[in-house]
Amino acid sequence: MKNILILSEGFGTGHTQTANAIAKGLNLNDSNLQCQVLELGKSLHPILAPFILKLYKKAVFSHPKLYGWLYQSQNEGVTKPISQLAIHKIFYAQTYKFIQQYKPDVIICTHPFPNMVISRLKRRGLNIPIITVITDYNLHQAWLTNECDMYFISNFEMKLKMIQNGVPTHKIKVSGIPIDPNFLVKHNKKSIRDQFDLKEMPTILVMGGGWGVLNFEELLTQLLSWKEKIQIVICLGNNKEAFTQLSSNPLFKHRNIKIQGYTKYINKLMDVSDLLITKPGGITSTEAIAKKLPMLFFNPIPGQEEENCKFFEKYQLGERIHTLNQLNQRLNQFIKKDRNQVEFLPAKYNYYPAKCMDEIFQSIYEKVI
Repeated sequence: MKNILILSEGFGTGHTQTANAIAKGLNLNDSNLQCQVLELGKSLHPILAPFILKLYKKAVFSHPKLYGWLYQSQNEGVTKPISQLAIHKIFYAQTYKFIQQYKPDVIICTHPFPNMVISRLKRRGLNIPIITVITDYNLHQAWLTNECDMYFISNFEMKLKMIQNGVPTHKIKVSGIPIDPNFLVKHNKKSIRDQFDLKEMPTILVMGGGWGVLNFEELLTQLLSWKEKIQIVICLGNNKEAFTQLSSNPLFKHRNIKIQGYTKYINKLMDVSDLLITKPGGITSTEAIAKKLPMLFFNPIPGQEEENCKFFEKYQLGERIHTLNQLNQRLNQFIKKDRNQVEFLPAKYNYYPAKCMDEIFQSIYEKVI
C-alpha cells in the first residue's frame, strides 16, 4: 500500500476540487493507493485558517485591483522571496511534523502554497517526490520551485513559459487539468430535467465559482428580462446567504428560473444546459470544456481569472462579456441558433481530459512503485 498525500488550500474551491478529482482518479487506476486530500493550512490551523480565508475573500471582492496588483507583483518576483518566508514562518512552521505523521510516498500539490512549503523542506533534507498540478491556464511564478519533481499543466503555451523560466523539459507534462471522472460521462437529458424539475427549452447555467455568485447582481438583474424565452439555472455553491436572498426575492420566483444551492451534480446540469455564464476559474472552465459547453465570462477577478480569460478567448473556448448590451446581443444570437451553431462553441482546441489521470498515475507509478 502506497500513501499519496494530496495538498491543497481553501483559497477558492478549485484547488481542492482538483485534489479530490486526482484522488478519485488514482483510486480508479489502482485501489492499492491510499490517497489523503488535505487543505494544509486548515489542517495545521483549524481556527486561524477560516479567518485568513475570510480576509482573502474580502480582498478579492472588495479590492480586486489591489488583489490584481499583488498577484502581478509576485509574478514579477517583486514580493516572492518575502512572501515565501512569511508564508512558511507564520502559517506552515509545523508542516514537517505534520508530514512525518502521514509518511507519504509522494506528495501532490494543487496550490502554490503547499508547493512552496514542501519545496523548502526538501531543500532542508526531506526526501519525498513532489508532483505539482497547476490549476490555471497561465503561468504564475509562485508555482515554480527547483525542488518540484514533476509539473502537470494545462497547455503548451505554459510549457514554453516554464522552459523560459528554467524548468527542465523532462519535468513538464502537458496533460490538461484533472477533473472529476463524472464530467467525462454523458447523461440522459430527460432524466436530468426530471431530477431538477427543468423544462425542455434553451437553458443557461449561471455559476460564480464555489463561493457562489458574489458579484453577479447586475448580470442576474439583466437576465430577468429573458426569463420568458430562456430557462435560467443559477448555481450559488456554498453561498447560503445569496441562496436565501434570491430564493425569497419575488423577481426570481418564476417558472423558468431555478435557484440552486450547492450540488454535486454540476456535471448533469452542464449536460442539460446550452450555455454557461461564469467566472473564468480554471476548474469550472475545464469541466465546461470537457462537456463542450459554450462559455461567457463575466467580471473576471484581476489576476489569474483575467489571465485565464485571455487564454480562453485566444483559443475560442469562451468570450468575455464587457457590457450588458454585449450580453443581450449574445443572448439574442443564442436563442436564434441551436447549441451546435453558437459561434463561441469550443471547436479549435483539442482537449481530452480523459488522458490526464493516466499520465499522473504513470508518473506516480514510476516514482514510488
